[in-house]
Amino acid sequence: MRGRMPLPAALLGLALLSVVPSASAQQDPGWVPQRTASLQALDKVTARVTLLEAPLNRITAFGTLRITLRACNARPPEEVPDAAAWLQVTDVRNKAEGEPVFSGWMFANAPGIAMLEHPVYDLRVLACH
Repeated sequence: MRGRMPLPAALLGLALLSVVPSASAQQDPGWVPQRTASLQALDKVTARVTLLEAPLNRITAFGTLRITLRACNARPPEEVPDAAAWLQVTDVRNKAEGEPVFSGWMFANAPGIAMLEHPVYDLRVLACH
């Protein structure tokens, strides 16, 4: 074992703790799949805020944006309210088939983690139901 040092017992214990789920993680019911997302859309030019209901796998239009909800999950009622939505957003301003401007998860309680970066529009997930 030239050049390799054994892990100290404390580090080995920490490594094992990171692999074995805790009791609270085993009891966590996780996310509940839903079929509709409530979204808040903002037109930055006019300052118009619009509430949208986006059904699963159907296109919802806002201005030149075409929003498709691919998944929407909510926390169970006994948990702190939160929602996570997988969205695909295209902009049809310059191309009839649309140009992709966002694809990924958006979180209601952490909108800054993943957000739409668009010069005219802003989009936020409010809830899944």
